[in-house]
Amino acid sequence: MKTTLSVAPLDPKTRFRVQVKHAVAIGPGKADVLQAVAETGSISEAGRRLGMSYQRVWSLVRAMNGDFIEPLVLTQRGGAAGGGAVLTKTGTQALAIYRAIERDAERAVAKRLPQLLALIRPDAGAES
Repeated sequence: MKTTLSVAPLDPKTRFRVQVKHAVAIGPGKADVLQAVAETGSISEAGRRLGMSYQRVWSLVRAMNGDFIEPLVLTQRGGAAGGGAVLTKTGTQALAIYRAIERDAERAVAKRLPQLLALIRPDAGAES
């Protein structure tokens, strides 16, 4: 398992991604999709809220449903009763665990990043 942590010095938000083999199992975008689905009960509304197309959200949901031991999101097609989407118990757990990892990573970064930045030249990365 590979984890990736991306931090911009001027951005207080860390971006933490858990990667298994060559596929990203869950990262910030997928976690946001899970949260939006949980809050809206809809794939299309989750997409609108996140500024993503329906197709993109559905693609992320399909990927997550395939990567985990059981689906994270269950969907029901529209019709007279209306459609919808809900997180499964595993989906709720995966989102909670990811958000906890994210908080832990943010605390660790906040503690150590200033030390690292103090060792980097102010003009590092600027084109010569």
